[in-house]
Amino acid sequence: MADTARHPFLQGLSKHRGAPPTVVVIFGASGDLTARKLIPAVYNLAYDNLLPADFFLVGFGRKAIPDEEFRGLAAEAIKEFSRRELKADVWDRLAPLTTYVAGGYDEPAAFTRLAAHLDAIEKQLGREVQTLFYISTPPTVFAPIIRNLGSSGLAARHLGQLHQAKVIIEKPFGRDLISARALNVTLRSVFEETQVYRIDHYLGKETVQDLLVQRFANSIFEPLWNRNFISSVQITVAEEVGVGSRGGYYEQSGCLRDMIQNHAMQLVALTAMEPPVSLEAEAIRDEKVKLLRAIQPLNLGPAGDVSRAQYAAGMVAGKPVPGYLEEEGISPTSATETYAALRLSINNWRWQGVPFYLRSGKRLARRVSEIAVTFRRPPGTLFAEGDKFDLSANTLAFQIQPDEGMHLVVNTKIPGLETRTQPVKMSFRYRTTFGSNTAEAYERLVLDAMVGDGTLFIRGDETEASWQLCSPLLGVWEGSGREGMQSYAAGSWGPTGADSLIARDQCAWRQP
Repeated sequence: MADTARHPFLQGLSKHRGAPPTVVVIFGASGDLTARKLIPAVYNLAYDNLLPADFFLVGFGRKAIPDEEFRGLAAEAIKEFSRRELKADVWDRLAPLTTYVAGGYDEPAAFTRLAAHLDAIEKQLGREVQTLFYISTPPTVFAPIIRNLGSSGLAARHLGQLHQAKVIIEKPFGRDLISARALNVTLRSVFEETQVYRIDHYLGKETVQDLLVQRFANSIFEPLWNRNFISSVQITVAEEVGVGSRGGYYEQSGCLRDMIQNHAMQLVALTAMEPPVSLEAEAIRDEKVKLLRAIQPLNLGPAGDVSRAQYAAGMVAGKPVPGYLEEEGISPTSATETYAALRLSINNWRWQGVPFYLRSGKRLARRVSEIAVTFRRPPGTLFAEGDKFDLSANTLAFQIQPDEGMHLVVNTKIPGLETRTQPVKMSFRYRTTFGSNTAEAYERLVLDAMVGDGTLFIRGDETEASWQLCSPLLGVWEGSGREGMQSYAAGSWGPTGADSLIARDQCAWRQP
C-alpha cells in the first residue's frame, strides 16, 4: 500500500528538489559517523530518487581500501544502520558509483590524486560536476584538509558557477571563541562563505524545522510569542547513556562544548528569533545571529546563572551504573562537567524579562530533547478555591527526540456535577500523523547542501556569537578546577544546584 494511502497528509508533499550532477567526497570514510549516518543518508536519498541523475560517492581516508571492499563496508553499514533495509535494485544503482581514494590528510600528493579522480569522473560524464567535500574527521585534522583543498585547487573547482565546490564541516567548530575564529579564518582563506556548510544535525530534525512553521504560519501563536504572554522557556537536551568508551574524547569536551554551545544555542535562536523578511537562507540566519548577540553575558558569580555537575553512581533502567569518575579513561580528579544548566537573559523588546533555561547532561532519567514554552497564568479570580481547581500554566512543548511532535497543556473541566478542573495534554506526533519512517536529519542536510540551500546550516558569525557567550564560562571553570562542581545520581534529573538556579524565579524544571 502506498504511503499516501495510509497517511493522506503526505499527499502533495514535494518528492524532489533538483541538484546538479554531484560527487560527494567523504573525508574520514572509515569512521563511525560515515557508517552510522552518512552512508545510510546517501542510500535513503537514492531510495527516494532524490539524488541527481549523475551522482558519485568517493570515500577518502588514510587506510588503503580497494573499491570493492569499501562498497562491502558501505553495504554492511546500510544493513545495520539504515532506517530502510538494503534493497538490491537501489544498491545496484549506487554501488558502481562508489569508489575510494587513500591518502593522508596532510599529504598534498593525496589531494592531487583526488583531483585526478574527480577529473576522470567529469571526463567519463563529458560534463562538469559539483563536488561536495564532507569533512567527517576529528577536529585536529580540519585545518590540514582545508588547506590542502585550497593548495590543490579542489576548493576552487568551478567557483562562481552553479556547480561550484562546497564543503560540509562537522562540529565542533572550535573549542572556544579564539579557536572558532581561527577555524573561520582558515576556512575563509580557502572557501567563500557561500561554499561553507557547517552542520549541526539537530537542525535537520523535523520538529526543529517545524518551529518556524508553528511560529509564523499559525496566527494563534505569533501574537502571543513575547514577554507579555510568555513567562519562561525551558530547553532540555538529556541523555540516558554515560560516556562509555568515549571517556578520552569527553574529557576534552564536556557538556557545555558537546551539547549546549551548539545544539541548545541553535534551539534558543530558532525559538526566540524575530520573523525573517523571507524564507531565504540568509534572511533566517541574519535573525538567528541578531538573537544570539542579544543574549546578555552570564552572571558567573556564586549565585549566578550557571550550574555544573558530574554524575555519580546510580540506577538506570533498573541496573546499577558507575559514576563518571569511575568510568574508563577518566581521571579521579577530573573537573569535566557531565551536566550543565544555564539561565539566559535576552536584551531585546520581545524577550526582556523572560528567562530562558537550558540544561543538558548524561545519565539523566531518560533520553529526551524538548523546547517548552510556558505562558503566563490567567488572573486567579475565578478559579482560586484551594485545591478544587488544579490549574497549570499553559505550556507548548516541542519534543525533538525520541518521539518527534508537540503538545499543548490546557486546563479543562472534569466531567461531573461539580465544577472541578485539571490540566490535559493535546498532542500531535509525526509518527501517528505522517508515519513512523521519517527521514533522518542527515538525509535532509546532505540534500540541502547538494541543492545549495544553507538555511539549516550555521554561518561563521553564528558560531562566534555562540562562543562569545560560552567562552568566559569555560575560562572560569577551567581556572577553578573542581570548585563548585556538584554531583547527581545517575538516573535522576540532575543536581540540586540546577533546581536552586531555576527556583530563584519561582520556577521548576519540567519532567518531559
